[in-house]
Formats: sequence, structure tokens, C-alpha cells
Amino acid sequence: MIHQYIERETGAIRTEKLYRDRMIRMIYNTRRERPGLLFRAVTSSYTSRIIGILNYDIAAGPFARNSLREMQSMGMDLEECLDDPRRMNTMRKIFERKIKYDELRPMNLECSSISSPADSRLIAGSLSANPLLFIKEKFFNLEELLGFKNTWIRTFSGGDFAVFRLTPEKYHWNHSPVSGIVEDIYEIGGAYNSCNPHAVISIENSYSKNRRCITIINTDVPGGSQAGYVAMIEVAALMIGRITQAYSETGYSSPQKVQRGMFIRRGQPKSYYSPGSSVDIVLFEKGRIRFSEDIIDNLNHPFAMSRFSRFFGKPLIETEVKVRSEIAKTIPCRSRK
Repeated sequence: MIHQYIERETGAIRTEKLYRDRMIRMIYNTRRERPGLLFRAVTSSYTSRIIGILNYDIAAGPFARNSLREMQSMGMDLEECLDDPRRMNTMRKIFERKIKYDELRPMNLECSSISSPADSRLIAGSLSANPLLFIKEKFFNLEELLGFKNTWIRTFSGGDFAVFRLTPEKYHWNHSPVSGIVEDIYEIGGAYNSCNPHAVISIENSYSKNRRCITIINTDVPGGSQAGYVAMIEVAALMIGRITQAYSETGYSSPQKVQRGMFIRRGQPKSYYSPGSSVDIVLFEKGRIRFSEDIIDNLNHPFAMSRFSRFFGKPLIETEVKVRSEIAKTIPCRSRK
């Protein structure tokens, strides 16, 4: 079955060319039929790292000679690259590329604006029983996602969430969606399941089973976004070797490891994936933000077809968004009372 999404800038329905789709479907169908050692081996840290090296680090062969053509065939805009694309002779260099984000990914400067953390395909939802947004536990289990017995579970219970799926051709740096002070940051180990839509619907609560880094940001501080506590969760996937924290206050210069007590600004680079496809999840406290209307409308698009819709039995269509573009606004204090 095809998988479609809505291109935000034009409203057009686009059909996604799913990377290694046949291989992914074979692996995950085998899991359902004969679960066990083979599937666990494929999605393990060691195997994921080896597959990543074979796919992304070898510069020899046709790709090295025709890297520019390959990049264009994948839909990458070479004019966006900060560095010379001709030097990107491995897939890893392409996936870790830097872009002219100040120039090409403009940001709404209003303090009430919440930004997309990545070039990605987005589904927004609620952890409450709101019938319009109710897709609770379709992609993750909150308790498992944050870590069982975690003190932050109550903070985000009944709140809102956004899932950002980064496809392989995308720019793979994550930018902070809000401004505020890092209250907590920790990692949880796990598997390296693919974020291909077929894989996602094959594994119950798949995103909360993968290795991930959780950053809790307090935005109710001077200079903050005034959106309460916000959790930014970077989820590793198949062939992702690591999630590198590299916050930069200006451009990509002087990158720092994100730590407790650090103030991070909305729209600035925070981390990057190495390499492959991956997922960001952003959690918000209940009643603190309101998603952009077009993103909610697109969820129920009557003509687009997606694997999520077919599996969950209701329209569930992603919107393609760009990093630093507005995806929500904070709700003013008077409106929350």
C-alpha cells in the first residue's frame, strides 16, 4: 500500500518513496510469523551499527563518483548545503550535512510560537480523550516512553504531543522547539526499530521501545517560551549509530553538550542523528499550547491514503513541515483559566 502525506506549503498530496521498503516489510513480516532471535539481532545496537557502516560510510564505487547526482535523485536541495556538496562522498556526510538555516528556514520570532524541531513529517495528537485528536498509545506508551517510575510522567499526563518522522533524505539536525532552561536530560536504552510506517504499525508502541534521549525544558522562565514544561525526545532507529548533543548558540559554532541548567534558545541546533531515519517526539503539558489548524485539518484529509490510516481504522495523515517553522502557539494565561 502506498503512503501519502500533505505538503504544507502547497497543500498537495504527495506519495512517499519509502527507503528500503521491501526489505523492511520482509523483516517485520518475518517477526510476526517467526518472532525470535533473528528479529532481535536485526534491531540490535551492534547490527544497526554494522548496517549503518555498510550503507553510509563506504565511499568507494558508483556513489562516490556520482554523489551529487545521487543527492539530487533523493530530492535534496544542494543549494541549501553550508559546505561544498562535492565533498560529500559518503552517505554519512550527506546525512550529517549542515544547512543555511538562518536564511532558508525562517522562524516566527513571536515568543508564543512553537517551532518544528526537524525537517520531517508530522502527526500531532492529544494524550487526553479529546475525540478530535485521540490517538493515545498508537505510537507510544507515555510511561514507557519517559521511563517507568519516572517523575515526569504526571507532568505530561493528559497533555499534547507531536511526532516528527525524519526520512532518510532529510536534514538530520534537530533544533530546539522552544526556549527555556534544561531541567533534566537522560537516556534510555532500547532497540533500533525502523521508523518506516510498516515497521511502526507492526510493533506495539514502537517509539517507546527504541533507544532515546529525553530532554525536559522549563519554558516558564525569563526569556522562555512560556509553554510550561516541554519534553523533547530524540528516538534512534535502524542504522542510527548515535544521537549527538551539540547545541550551538550561533550557527553551528562552538557546539556544547546539552546539560542540566543550560538555557537553550528556540530554533538553534541542539543535536544530530548519525545517520539513517529517526523520530523526534515533543510532549507538552495539558492546556499550554494549541496546534496550528492546518496540521489538525490534515490529520483527517479525506483523499490522502496512509498506512497509518489503514491500520488504525481512521484518517491519520502526516504533514510535511520544515525545521523552525511554526507548529503551535502557547495559550495565553487568561485563556487557560
